Amino acid sequence: MQSEWRSKIIIRQGDLTDSDADAIVNAANNELMLGGGVAGAIRRKGGPSIQAECDKIGPIPLGEAVVTGGGNLRARHVIHAASMRLGEATTEQNLRASTRNSLARARELKLRSIAFPAIGTGIAGFPLKRCAEVMLAEAREHLVGTTTLERVEFILFDRSADQIFKDSLATLLD
Repeated sequence: MQSEWRSKIIIRQGDLTDSDADAIVNAANNELMLGGGVAGAIRRKGGPSIQAECDKIGPIPLGEAVVTGGGNLRARHVIHAASMRLGEATTEQNLRASTRNSLARARELKLRSIAFPAIGTGIAGFPLKRCAEVMLAEAREHLVGTTTLERVEFILFDRSADQIFKDSLATLLD
């Protein structure tokens, strides 16, 4: 029998910026500069209002997460998870904290759905398999507690990342 928390996690290959979740998560730097990778895609598709909001908020502490509007995206909100400093690598501690804080922001806003990328695995250089293990463990921890979330998606850009996340979910203990 599948645990209730597992039934709320969806892993799929696709474009995060096309998600219809209440919020998508930006793999952010603590300056909240929307440069390349996931952040660049959010900036291009979401429009200038997202960066304008970030400029009013940032910088933020590493491991923290803040919320802006979704601009022209289908998602109403963007949660910016600061797992790195500009030009530096993501650490496991910052990945864990920024994932946890993103889920906390979703709970505070009473959101029903959230969609994550593989935070920190692009320019920030965090290993994909360990990213999957950390993020999925944080999602499990959140979903077994009190939450408004009914769906936690992990939307991965390519097939290999999608498979790594699916394999990691399969081995995660209840």
